[in-house]
Amino acid sequence: MLRKVLIALSLFAIPSLADAAEITGTTKVRAGDAVVIGTTRIRLGGIDAPAIDQLCLNTKSERWTCGVAARDELARYAEGKTWICRPRSVDRRGRTVARCEVGGEDIQKWLVRNGWALAYAHMSRDYEADEKAAREAKAGMWQGAFIAPWDWRVRNKKTAILGATKPPDGAHAVLLASASGPVAPSPDCTIKGNVNSSGECIFHQPTSRWYTQIRMKISKGTRWFCSVEEAEAAGCRETKR
Repeated sequence: MLRKVLIALSLFAIPSLADAAEITGTTKVRAGDAVVIGTTRIRLGGIDAPAIDQLCLNTKSERWTCGVAARDELARYAEGKTWICRPRSVDRRGRTVARCEVGGEDIQKWLVRNGWALAYAHMSRDYEADEKAAREAKAGMWQGAFIAPWDWRVRNKKTAILGATKPPDGAHAVLLASASGPVAPSPDCTIKGNVNSSGECIFHQPTSRWYTQIRMKISKGTRWFCSVEEAEAAGCRETKR
């Protein structure tokens, strides 16, 4: 009985995540809404950015890797600077969900206002005004046509298309596709990435011995990369042959 009482008291002594210490430091940007500070993986709360392999359409109805662009814009703007993140919870993938500031600026607000993420109203309504401003300014993804990130993850032919550009015929086929699909998302994205039997991510340039033998299928964990730097940033190494 005494042991049970001590365990119960110890649980009450553990602070809630909302009271957890701030996480500070420079970051490595993994996606438009995901960074790493030290060894802590952080999901930026209250927003939703396109996945790295999500495709959008630009003002000329040409497909482009908006997920890569969102990640790169965030990295360009905030990598190398000191971040201050305040934990709120932990998501199902074990990431710390937090609100973060860079140089005193709410970085989620910056992402939404510049069109690189949407207000995730399901979780928070804090950034709805910023999303409206981005939509009116045709900033970032709003310049063309795209699918909301949360819809893209469970996409189907009835998924709504957002943006300032009237989607052309066949837009759904492009927007429902993925940079992990059988066709490269653009002529510049020809590096193939796959996962070997040991669970290691390997990338293959067109000159690789195995390049033509790799079949690009989402179910097999393959994806396209637009540069060696992008592949390495995703944690992949180049094939030895």
